[in-house]
Amino acid sequence: MKHLKNKYMQRAIELAERGRGRTSPNPLVGAVIVKNDAIVGEGYHAGAGESHAEINAINHATEILDDATLYVTLEPCCSYGRTPPCTRAIISSKIKKVIVGLIDPNLKVCGKGIDELKKAQIEVEVGVDEKEITKQNEVYIKYISTKMPFVLTKSAISFDGKITSKDGRPMWITGKESREHVHLLRDRNDAIMVGIGTVIADDPMLTVRLGQKETKNPLRVIVDSNAKLSLDSKIVKTAGEVPTLLAVTENAPGKKTKALINKKVEVLVLPNESNGVNLKSLFTELGEREITSVILEGGARLISSALRENLVDKMIFFIAPKVIGGDSSLNFIDDKEISFDFNFEKCRLIGGDLLVEIYPKRTN
Repeated sequence: MKHLKNKYMQRAIELAERGRGRTSPNPLVGAVIVKNDAIVGEGYHAGAGESHAEINAINHATEILDDATLYVTLEPCCSYGRTPPCTRAIISSKIKKVIVGLIDPNLKVCGKGIDELKKAQIEVEVGVDEKEITKQNEVYIKYISTKMPFVLTKSAISFDGKITSKDGRPMWITGKESREHVHLLRDRNDAIMVGIGTVIADDPMLTVRLGQKETKNPLRVIVDSNAKLSLDSKIVKTAGEVPTLLAVTENAPGKKTKALINKKVEVLVLPNESNGVNLKSLFTELGEREITSVILEGGARLISSALRENLVDKMIFFIAPKVIGGDSSLNFIDDKEISFDFNFEKCRLIGGDLLVEIYPKRTN
């Protein structure tokens, strides 16, 4: 019986993954309905404002659901939001049993959905594949628990940790497959953040280029204390097409910020610190805008600042099989005083490079 529970919940987890990058600020949720040891309905949450996984599974059911069992990765909601509560639909469907992977940490739900189902005489079991579902929804759990976005750093580095050529100039460090994967990461996150140094050096677009119709561009966030962003940069030229936020301090010249605003760049003035923009204030502001995940793509100063302030939740490295060396080449962090421990999560080959995922250990 345990094997069957895991089998059906694993299918629900697979379905939930189809919503990756589209459900924010909601979680990834999948649902499977089983009757007489056969799947009779499936569904997943495809996007905020759209039907939840349980509703989709019920609506796509091929049989009457009396005596059926619903497997759902996250506790069914019991309150009105953008959509009606799922618990009422489950009760009305005559489903006999609900197996829940993870209790929803959202205080509006958090056990209340389960209690409502039990009061309706529906048998409820909780905790199947809970660890895997927690990992799948790490972004949602961080956001709903703290109202702060999940922060992921991305670094393309040589084997000796360099991000530029030997003489300090920008260069492609990793191969084509790694660069394509970066675009997939952008597509799956709400915002992408870089420092002004990266923009000046590379003049990037910071958009998603995967050659697929259903991709989306994240909010572009540029950390630029003194509003040095050039009006002729690619980012400014495309600000009318791709949402762009420039985070500055009170030191930014008013004339320049007005010119940027006229070019469709949103300017956010934040407290000034010795290192520039107060990153915690910036992430707090993004959280208030329902930005649940941010990918930091550099440069070294920005990533170093985020690590110093314990704002990084996860780090991804694309490590090229090369040693660059040289005294003028830049490291992926620029602060020699930074030290931190971490846990390895994943390591695999991607093209000719090595993809490594780690979780920094919190120091507070």
